[in-house]
Amino acid sequence: MKVTSFMHFVHRFLQLREESDIKKFRLSCRVCFSASHVCSWLSTVIRHNVQDLDLCLFVEEPFMLPQCVFSSKTLTSLKLEMNCVLELPTSTCFPFLKTLHLCLVTFRDDNSTQRLLSSCPMLRELAILDCEWMNLKQVAISISSLKSLIIDDLPFFGSTDDLNGCKIKIDAASLTFLKYSGYLSNEICLYNLSSSVNASIHIPILYEKRNQIAFRAVKLFRGLHKISAARISSRAIESLFIADIEKDQLPIFYNLTHLELSMELENHSIGPLKELLQCLPKLQSLHFSEGLDPCMHLCEDDWNLRSVPPCFLSSLKTVKYSNFHGNDTEISFLRNLLEIALVLEKLNIVCSKRPFGDLKKQKEVEDQLRSGHGGSVSCAIKFM
Repeated sequence: MKVTSFMHFVHRFLQLREESDIKKFRLSCRVCFSASHVCSWLSTVIRHNVQDLDLCLFVEEPFMLPQCVFSSKTLTSLKLEMNCVLELPTSTCFPFLKTLHLCLVTFRDDNSTQRLLSSCPMLRELAILDCEWMNLKQVAISISSLKSLIIDDLPFFGSTDDLNGCKIKIDAASLTFLKYSGYLSNEICLYNLSSSVNASIHIPILYEKRNQIAFRAVKLFRGLHKISAARISSRAIESLFIADIEKDQLPIFYNLTHLELSMELENHSIGPLKELLQCLPKLQSLHFSEGLDPCMHLCEDDWNLRSVPPCFLSSLKTVKYSNFHGNDTEISFLRNLLEIALVLEKLNIVCSKRPFGDLKKQKEVEDQLRSGHGGSVSCAIKFM
């Protein structure tokens, strides 16, 4: 009864729009009881020059969207969430599409997937979320207009054991934002990225596959060598150094001036972070966005760097530490950092509780932080 009422409602709505264009159409439904109706509705909105099409379709048997969807001359945004194989016509053309989001779809083969990605000459934003690449061997994302690319490759279903995915070649000279989350089950190859790219990288660790992941992680980061800003998880940093890989395989990031660590820093993350900092000679801003793991215990040599990163001596001006609790480990960590960051101008501490104690407590913490020897005497410490 509810399904019938819903179908009648959509049908009446579209009838009322018979003489006018439809700017935006969003549909979320189960397809199993109404496949023919869904196709009819979509054909109607395409006929009415829809510009923004957002579909969330729950599919229990093979289903193909009407061919007219893939040849629309008015679509500027297409968001498709559909838990089945993405069946594509022999010809696709989106002359004015600027946004394409694909979620939960299974790509059928190299040719059809490549045809889709090559049919959007004006695309600016591409998001591929929790999709299945298992049928593909190689695909290229080569779109000169692309500004934003998000690939969420963490498995929604199935096993994480299989790293025999496809090779994804990304050539996007105009890109300004890249976000990747995944186990690198697919090999990511980056080409022609500019210094204006802001990258966000998260790579969970599968220890039994660490060698393969490490080689792919290094390859991914080599393609990012020109970027100016990055948000990287501690796991992603660990993945770069978890296997026996020659250190000189990792590039020097001469343009990277801002680094944000997107996860809590743990004991086993300290070593890889120190190694990475050696590759960032121009770093100006460092943000610990989640602070330290509450269970972390610093050893004497954890942050007392034998070989101080060049940026700590010449370029690092600002450190931001979020989720500050005021415990001894955090104070020791930040005090050691202040001792070796010779040109630091600002240490901004964002407290986990607001307000953090009172002014007297803040003064006590500041005195402890300044009790070390060396470092920048003019660094301003601010509690936020």
